[in-house]
Amino acid sequence: MKKSRAKVAWPFYMMVAPMAVLFFIFHTIPFLQGIFYSFTDWKGFGNWEFIGLDNYFMFFKDPTIRQTYWFTFKFAFCATVLVNLLSLALACGLNGKIKGRGLLKAVYFLPYMLGTLIIGFVFNFIFGNVFPDLGKALGIEALSVNILGTNKAWLGVLFVTVWQSMAFNTMIYLAGLQTVDKDVYEAAAVDGSKGLQRFFKITFPLIAPFFTINMVLSVKGFLMAFDQIMAMTGGGPGTSTTSISVLIYKRGFDGGQFAYQSANAVILFVVIAVISVFQLKVLEKREAKIN
Repeated sequence: MKKSRAKVAWPFYMMVAPMAVLFFIFHTIPFLQGIFYSFTDWKGFGNWEFIGLDNYFMFFKDPTIRQTYWFTFKFAFCATVLVNLLSLALACGLNGKIKGRGLLKAVYFLPYMLGTLIIGFVFNFIFGNVFPDLGKALGIEALSVNILGTNKAWLGVLFVTVWQSMAFNTMIYLAGLQTVDKDVYEAAAVDGSKGLQRFFKITFPLIAPFFTINMVLSVKGFLMAFDQIMAMTGGGPGTSTTSISVLIYKRGFDGGQFAYQSANAVILFVVIAVISVFQLKVLEKREAKIN
């Protein structure tokens, strides 16, 4: 006999309905409008004409687009690797028997609560004033220059992004480590397993689902990097730190390329969706092999 599904009480629908309506109005409708305008020549104002796939054909011939995608993928790759390595190491440290562990968790989570724009403006001031003054006082030439005004500006943005993003990823890894039964470690200790061997043979396989979550969310978030770049460099110097999201915003709203950048946004959506699905497939297969 087939089991009948439990009926969901109507108050639950009433609670979800307002959010669903707001999501549809402020997310789904603009998204569908963006797809539609990507097939037009609309500049964001005035009249428009339907031009089919011309914006998409132009997309693959634009050198600026290639440069922007290269920077975005480089930035996302470096940030994803660094954030997950450092977050996992930090979570393993915080999960151990150390004094003030609760306070340390709160301190490390604080950057995530402040907001990307606020942190970006703060570090913009630090890189532009504090570090140069400190470098001149100490006679350190490398610190005497505002890194955000050089060709290494992306490293400054990367540093701030990694520092802030570690908070959320660390919390997820800590949650994963809490699910590991301590008896497993005791049994491993009896067998002589310790250090890195215990981590790679026991800890990491058991928290693999949490690693999958962090990897997917990290790649998605860093491919859409916007706030920290706008707050710290505005995409400069020149276009050296212009991510795809920044390019879409600046050219779409300020450059009269609304339809063209709508096509860019659609392609970015497809790229992120494909990468996310690929990550899930690969990492879930890996989880299945481990289990």
